[in-house]
Amino acid sequence: MSAIDGHRIVPLASPENEAQCEALADGLLAGGIRIVEIALRNEFGLAALARLAGRHGLTVGAGTVLDADQAKAALDAGAQFFVSPGLSAGVAQVAREAGIDLVPGVMTPTEVIAARDLGLRRLKLFPAKQAGGLALLDAYAAVFRDLTFMPSGGVTEANLAEHLAHPAVFAASGSWMTSAAVLAQGADAVAAAARSARRAAGLH
Repeated sequence: MSAIDGHRIVPLASPENEAQCEALADGLLAGGIRIVEIALRNEFGLAALARLAGRHGLTVGAGTVLDADQAKAALDAGAQFFVSPGLSAGVAQVAREAGIDLVPGVMTPTEVIAARDLGLRRLKLFPAKQAGGLALLDAYAAVFRDLTFMPSGGVTEANLAEHLAHPAVFAASGSWMTSAAVLAQGADAVAAAARSARRAAGLH
């Protein structure tokens, strides 16, 4: 069983300090979401990843992984899975050698086939809204029957259920639950956002 199995909502977060890390972890766990993708987009990214990787009950992955060096650093920090905005053979190799999941970003059929050739079967449709969203997933589902997707970019609480109902979708990614504004309000705000997302998705 992989780290991402069974998780339908994957929050994306960029905490900027230790207090936000605690608010993020406490809030998500209280709100019933036990997975988070930490984006490596700021100087605190790896430290946040390392801090959260030690939290019992929380599956923590590294997001915005762009190259093999970054993947190795994320692995050392405790990442249990990788998510990237595009497909990197180097990142895929690090993930394969470590025995963890990589969910690479794809947009075009050529990128989907390249990821499939690397043995990857769960892909991130990114940026989903700009790429064509559910209509594109309809087309891909008919052609790539052994693949499933995690839409990211343009997924909101309002359209979460619609995305998760698609047969080619294994999970949906979004940052509205864990945005800077929500993190600044503390764990209770994160928990409320997580519970609201679960209700919107029909998860109980």
